[in-house]
Amino acid sequence: MQTTTRVAIIGGGVVGASVLYHLTKLGWSDVMLLERAELTSGSTWHAAGGFHTLNGDTNMAALQGYTINLYKELEEITGMSCGLHHVGGVTLADNQDRFDMLLAERAKHRFMGLETEIVTPEEISKIAPVTNTDGILGALYDPLDGHLDPSGTTHAYAKAARMGGATIETHCMVRETNQRPDGTWDVVTDKGTIHAEHIVNAGGLWAREVGAMAGIYVPLHPMEHQYLVTEEVPLIAEMMADGKEHPHVMDPAGESYLRQEGKGLCIGFYEQPCRPWAVDGTSWEFGQDLLPNDFDKIEQSIDFAYKRFPDLERAGVKNVIHGPFTFAPDGNPLVGPVPGMRNYWSACGVMAGFSQGGGVGLMLAQWMTQGETERDTMAMDVARFGDWITPGYTLPKVIENYQKRFSVAYPNEELPAARPFRTTPMYDIFSDMGAVWGQQYGLEVANYFAQDDEPTYETPSFRRSDAFAATAREVTAVRQAVGINEVQNFGKYRVTGPRARAWLNRIMAGRVPAPGRLSLTPMLSPKGRLIGDFTISCLGDEEFQLTASYGAQAFHWRWFLRHAENGVTLKNISDKRTGFQIAGPKSRAVLAACTRADISDMAFLDLRRLTIGMANCLVQRVSYTGDLGFEIYCDPMSQRALWSALWSAGQPHGMTPFGMRAMMSLRLDKFFGSWMAEFSPDYTAAETGLDRFISFKKNDNFIGRAAAEAERDAGPTRKLVAFEVEAEDADVQGYEPIWLDGEVVGFCTSGGYSHHTQTSVAMGFLPADHVDAAPDVEIEILGQMRRARVLTAPLFDADGTRMRG
Repeated sequence: MQTTTRVAIIGGGVVGASVLYHLTKLGWSDVMLLERAELTSGSTWHAAGGFHTLNGDTNMAALQGYTINLYKELEEITGMSCGLHHVGGVTLADNQDRFDMLLAERAKHRFMGLETEIVTPEEISKIAPVTNTDGILGALYDPLDGHLDPSGTTHAYAKAARMGGATIETHCMVRETNQRPDGTWDVVTDKGTIHAEHIVNAGGLWAREVGAMAGIYVPLHPMEHQYLVTEEVPLIAEMMADGKEHPHVMDPAGESYLRQEGKGLCIGFYEQPCRPWAVDGTSWEFGQDLLPNDFDKIEQSIDFAYKRFPDLERAGVKNVIHGPFTFAPDGNPLVGPVPGMRNYWSACGVMAGFSQGGGVGLMLAQWMTQGETERDTMAMDVARFGDWITPGYTLPKVIENYQKRFSVAYPNEELPAARPFRTTPMYDIFSDMGAVWGQQYGLEVANYFAQDDEPTYETPSFRRSDAFAATAREVTAVRQAVGINEVQNFGKYRVTGPRARAWLNRIMAGRVPAPGRLSLTPMLSPKGRLIGDFTISCLGDEEFQLTASYGAQAFHWRWFLRHAENGVTLKNISDKRTGFQIAGPKSRAVLAACTRADISDMAFLDLRRLTIGMANCLVQRVSYTGDLGFEIYCDPMSQRALWSALWSAGQPHGMTPFGMRAMMSLRLDKFFGSWMAEFSPDYTAAETGLDRFISFKKNDNFIGRAAAEAERDAGPTRKLVAFEVEAEDADVQGYEPIWLDGEVVGFCTSGGYSHHTQTSVAMGFLPADHVDAAPDVEIEILGQMRRARVLTAPLFDADGTRMRG
């Protein structure tokens, strides 16, 4: 066995094999895979082998499409069969909400180039005759759906990797992973020690145990999963005699998926009385094993399936496959460089390995070999979970995710499991005021405040929800008087030291402000893509505060540490500094009433240290609402005292608490973008308009400068614009296609209702040459074409008089 390698991949399932192949494809041949038993041991060997493109995240759906199309390439490269069956598939909808979800997904697929279509019950009966369509409104048909041979596919990945120079060591048990001072790793196995520059944890069912060897907690959990294979079904046998194969059928109402298996049927369930497996760790003795049959937990699922697929009831059960699969708390994979670690990579939690494994392998290989991926990977980035996550949080969230695997995914849904977990000192005060809570990065965040007999639960919907009236009330309070909102859900970082300003000039594309001032700046990748939009606050010559998205903390912190240098001290103070923002025409009067300092000359983008009531605070003249406003930061121990001072001073001025629903409406008035909507690693500064904050005049060679200058000189091919939409009861959520003259020319990034102007607003990308012409377009919302016109000026305070005055 070789004793040195550039990359050591731990785990020989389909994901580990995919990563190995893609590394060789991108030019790294000195790579090896270590498997304690045989390839496919674990979850891979007993998987049902289905694949599909349907995913609520468009980038994940695109990567699933890549994965499916990759299999023919693997067969051509290796001469091996993946056992492909491209039979197509239908996803059924038995109520309007499910149908709305399929309409929304179909719209997304239009600009992604996926050829899906909505079909009627009559068409379903022809496409998938085993289906009883009683009560079915329609379905989404995807011709790419299908299934394959899990073992053959994994071995095809492995052969292609070997052809590229990779090494595979089976029956090689990893016992320790120890990091050297230079960041490389000693991988201790039962066959000897391997010195590796990088480690990839593709441990699957054992990913928790592999991570623990390096002191890492991997937030995933195995769940028991069961599917059945029937004896011969006459209808299937007849189709086979005619040279046909039955397509897949996903029945969300029955929490089941069905496909043909030989002359019979294979059906699996995501049952409600589900069971977690190996709660305290996966035994190293487990391998190509199955769990005992358990018909009791799927009894109700089977009864429902007999009604939806009557042929099942008349067929005997041939085989029962009952085995464990791993899930992350939100069901998506855990991929990428592990925050806080050097040269340690995650490729685990890939529950749908044969839908996602190829895309996961490609993205991780690009990350390792090129430093960044070709598309936004936040939906599967291991950094979407911070160091706050615990096994006690992961377990109930994984159970919830399993149970909701086939549930409708609403854009405004707040899932209840493992909540509340992380709260601020304001939680009980806001709850008593009627707060309806959401969560971000484990933190409870007020979405809106219910009054009188309004429900304290927002009913999930694709259309305008029962939070509409409360949101309108809060928006009106901000625009006419003054509103108050927490600023806990901002990511906050302290940067100090003699090299602090120089470091910021290198890592940020924008201008670094003078003491007592703020600046807004994008943070770019080397390829010029957005990896952050920040506020820089200069507290002194060698002291700065950075503010950005709270949910991107681990993502941004990983980037900061990657580019750390001597003379700069970095500290994540996101939960060490909290407070409030006040916004509206009367916000200055409220602030003046609770401090002895003179703030009359405090200009836009100024910052000061003030005592507010009894609390020492950092006060910044800026507001995401686009109105006159202030962000006020304090120590968490002082937050309730700060609240008392601001609330008391605000009562004569009509102060009203407002939540994130109102915030998202208010920002649309000014066309302000939002992180992971308008601003993400999928886009550049010039495309989104953030290039106006880039300081091309500064002498520093900031990261991404060359790419940004090239785009400045050539001009972006697409631009972010705002639209007024002729909507009815449903607004843009994101990724709806934009149509012009019968063709899809762009897509939406986000949208909503501007309560201040009573206008439905959308933001999205158009080709740059279309923007100048400012054409009227159509936006497809839930299957309906809605006229939209480009807006050339903000709907509120167009000249910035109120915000800056």
